[in-house]
Amino acid sequence: MDINNVKTLIWDRNSLKLIDQRELPFKQIYIETKNSNDVALAIKDMVVRGAPAIGVTAAYGVALAAINFKNGSISEFEKHIKDSIKVIASSRPTAVNLFWALERMKKTLEEKISKGEKSVQALKETLISEAEKIEKEDIEVNLKIGKNSLQIFDLVKKEKITILTHCNAGGLATAGYGTALGVIRSLNSAGFVKCVYVDETRPYLQGARLTAWELHQENIPYYVITDNMAGYFMKEGKIDIVVVGADRIAANGDTANKIGTYSLSVLAKHHNLLFFIAAPFSTIDFNTRDGLNIIIEQRPAQEVRKVLGVQIIPEYMPVLNPSFDITPSENISGIITEKGLIYPPFNENLYKFLKL
Repeated sequence: MDINNVKTLIWDRNSLKLIDQRELPFKQIYIETKNSNDVALAIKDMVVRGAPAIGVTAAYGVALAAINFKNGSISEFEKHIKDSIKVIASSRPTAVNLFWALERMKKTLEEKISKGEKSVQALKETLISEAEKIEKEDIEVNLKIGKNSLQIFDLVKKEKITILTHCNAGGLATAGYGTALGVIRSLNSAGFVKCVYVDETRPYLQGARLTAWELHQENIPYYVITDNMAGYFMKEGKIDIVVVGADRIAANGDTANKIGTYSLSVLAKHHNLLFFIAAPFSTIDFNTRDGLNIIIEQRPAQEVRKVLGVQIIPEYMPVLNPSFDITPSENISGIITEKGLIYPPFNENLYKFLKL
């Protein structure tokens, strides 16, 4: 993402600077991370969020761990990297891109060592290069997702469409361009978008603070609505299609995304609206059979008790704060990936695309 010189992350081979998404849209502040512990904390505290962006950040966290290793043997370096990977992996449990990126970095290290590499410095350079490659690939993947999404316009059969989206799956949630918001960008560039309805997305307001901000920068028409208004606007005929991102997609198509996505899928199904997921193919977790096996992150109660630092619920009131919910595959019209547009039955078609 590069809107008015605002980038999600900035890598200079010594540190990783992350735009603090907790402060947007009112302030544009960068947090500098210099080691794997800094990166893990930035992910846990939601300085950076969005599954693809978390994956890229995690990869750079491993690169920083490599850079910070000063003296020691190959075996000591390998242990240091794997210990750092464990720290980063513990930051958030739901987004599969986090674990995908860490596993890729781990395999890159192991393959290089297995081939007889004896230089710690060479291993460092390999891990740095791999992290940079992951970032570059993420942007390329998002652009392909956007291109593949043009097919969905023909399904609505209107001159222009109004899209409802939830949370933030834009440039801020990726290394650049975005998944669900990348879809909207591509459709808008093709002249297909009439307006975007943006769920504010309680409790963290990623829709109101981040998605609306990105749309505003690009002059794409939009309205911010509260999450509980979606059904009303669907019934009024104001929404043509729903497009959201994903943090993990199970092998049968069940999808974990920001809390409130499941409710939207039920409403969309009731109102006979198309409901699409936009995500990199790496978000599909073939080791997870269905949504019942996806761990749902429970976030701190204070995120609900406070809005932008202002207390709205007394401390004595108990709070529940699941960060994600599971949208069942039967509520999903299709999954837009860089490999193409995947339709049901997902338990068959996801595997077909795996071979591409």
